[in-house]
Amino acid sequence: MTATTATFEDRRTALADVVAIPVTPFAADGTVDADVQRVLLRRLLDGGVRVLTPNGNTGEFYALNPDERRLVTELAVEEAGGRAAVLAGVGHDIPTAVASARHAREAGADMVMVHQPVHPYVSDGGWVAYHRAVAEAVPELGVVPYVRNARLPGARLAELADACPNVIGVKYAVPDAARFAGFARDAGLERFVWIAGLAEPYAPSYFSAGATGFTSGLVNVAPAVSLDMIEALRSGDYTGAMKVWEQIRRFEELRAAHGSANNVTVVKEALASLGLCRRDVRPPSSPLPDAERAEIAAIAAGWPA
Repeated sequence: MTATTATFEDRRTALADVVAIPVTPFAADGTVDADVQRVLLRRLLDGGVRVLTPNGNTGEFYALNPDERRLVTELAVEEAGGRAAVLAGVGHDIPTAVASARHAREAGADMVMVHQPVHPYVSDGGWVAYHRAVAEAVPELGVVPYVRNARLPGARLAELADACPNVIGVKYAVPDAARFAGFARDAGLERFVWIAGLAEPYAPSYFSAGATGFTSGLVNVAPAVSLDMIEALRSGDYTGAMKVWEQIRRFEELRAAHGSANNVTVVKEALASLGLCRRDVRPPSSPLPDAERAEIAAIAAGWPA
């Protein structure tokens, strides 16, 4: 397969939406369960999701081996089948990130999301060089940096885009709406598609500052709930968006507890309670205690399918 023929403007339009981060289900023997993965992807697509991000953090990117990362990318592209844009997560060292981006291109993905470099010493210039290496390797694909570094100035993103015009969007995941507003304006508010990278809890505040899309792990469980929020935000109905926020608040609090240690575990537990996949996660994540399992099942049961 080869990359799609969508234009960069098409890809920009696609990013201004609920950017779903699918879970990666595991079989009883611990391997990726490709059959269940397909079922979960179809459920997202049938529920109205139009952007899939295989190899995101909710998909346990850092716990997957290279073959598994390639597999989940290919499954997402195959199931999307033109119904949704595919934004494949890539990262690790530069050769690995470049190889993953090229694989995503050959598999037929539309874009790549570049995970924040995992390194104890990240300089501003090094951040630009890292992303430039990936973006230049796949000039046909849209590129979306995943920004988690609160110290990175917006001017550095503009510098990257000057060198690589395929950098078209930003997943901004610093938990500070005021900092986001400044960063976006320093980089160029209209130049990029701004995605609230901390999902539904932060979406209303980030939309007020210029975001037009948000990522979601919750969407795996209840696509209609996430879509309700973005429709409210698109129409400027912040009261309606906050009603959704209240609806999901406890679920997201459980995900954020203990430094987000259970971020993925809570989502998989909810899916398991609905009979959709096993609850298994890989270390360094871990299963939940029984009391929290029961609470999550009750929350999931109260949401629309």
